[in-house]
Amino acid sequence: MSTGFRVGVDQNPYLPLGGTEVHAVITVASQGGAGPSAGAVPAAPAAEVVIVDASGSMYGEKMAAAKRAARAAVDTLRDGVHFGIVSGTGTARMVYPPGRALVPAGERTRAEARAAIGGLEADGGTRMGTWLALASELFAPFEEGALKHAILLTDGQNNETPEHFEAVLRRCVGRFVCDCRGVGTDWQVEEMRRLSSALLGDVGIIRSPDRMAEDFRRMTARAMGKSTADVALRLWTPKLAEVRFLKQVAPSVEDLTGRGTPSGPQSRDYPLGSWGQESREYHLCVRVPTGEPGRQMRAGWVKLIAPAADAEVLASGNVLAEWTEDEARATEINPRVAHYTGQAELSRAIQDGLRARREGDAETATARLGRAVALAHEGGNEVTAELLRRVVDIVDPATGTVRLRPAVDKADEMTLDTYSTRTVRTRGRGGGAAPGTGGD
Repeated sequence: MSTGFRVGVDQNPYLPLGGTEVHAVITVASQGGAGPSAGAVPAAPAAEVVIVDASGSMYGEKMAAAKRAARAAVDTLRDGVHFGIVSGTGTARMVYPPGRALVPAGERTRAEARAAIGGLEADGGTRMGTWLALASELFAPFEEGALKHAILLTDGQNNETPEHFEAVLRRCVGRFVCDCRGVGTDWQVEEMRRLSSALLGDVGIIRSPDRMAEDFRRMTARAMGKSTADVALRLWTPKLAEVRFLKQVAPSVEDLTGRGTPSGPQSRDYPLGSWGQESREYHLCVRVPTGEPGRQMRAGWVKLIAPAADAEVLASGNVLAEWTEDEARATEINPRVAHYTGQAELSRAIQDGLRARREGDAETATARLGRAVALAHEGGNEVTAELLRRVVDIVDPATGTVRLRPAVDKADEMTLDTYSTRTVRTRGRGGGAAPGTGGD
């Protein structure tokens, strides 16, 4: 029975004598369901919550744009999707519907929501944990396997204690996906990245309020295109093996290593979120006990599962290891593994460099941003390279020789920061599952 998912594994399975680290790039591809353009309802029920920062700093043009954006999101919802609009200040208040429960989208409820959004006013503080707690409550009636997505818009920094916010965030993990957007330049990228990463969403900057409605429309359309919720990657490893890391590396970098939960003898489940018609790639590194020449073993067994399918295996693939005395075979680095190793390093170099620049450490900032320039040049990441040019003067992209610019537009710096986790795929591979060892 076809599930619409495929798994491919790219690796060099050969290890030198004494070698213990097995690397592989796992490509997961989904055909998804019929998208919203086809007028079809996805297999899983869906719910959407739009959270609008209504603190005092949102007064004026930003609040007017936020109202237009919230209405754009409502208009993009598919009929039947349950939804609600939340106003976030020092508390969280329902804008629509008036009760603390989501309602299905239809002609009447959309019109009521558009009217209610007009009543949003900017006044108060910013306590994002309170906003997330209300969203979690609204999503609670929906069973496991439902598509649950939130959009959170802010223009400032969270006023809660880190302890309180972290406690709320931990309770929300696994309950819904949340994409975060910051408007203007008074919010913190690292703070929003922490939130979106924990809730398997993304973070982005809206440089100008007049771009907000289109951004909300795109986020909502993307959420409406999902068809399978709560997909997990179940990884089995042999006895005495250790998972050194599991990272999503395309279309963005996300470290999943610490998110695995035990699911059986020698296996753990790693959350992959909701899926539509798309592909993503993951870099796996497993440390195994060394073997004798010619010995072959399965270093990892990857399975995709989803609660909506009663934990049915949607697709699977094998990660293999074989020890050899052939030095040429053992030292060859798989090009996809090499590419994504560089992409992950690029992400770290940008964030490290920008942090050092903010802290006044010019030497570290120059070295790390120079390394980022070299990696972007080597990996063909042209968008990131262009964003880096707004922060440093590039003398030689191949060697990463750069000079810090004495003055940088804050919006340019924040755009580079938010974009730092985006990656480019290896050339000539397209979006399907990669051919490899043991893929379905």
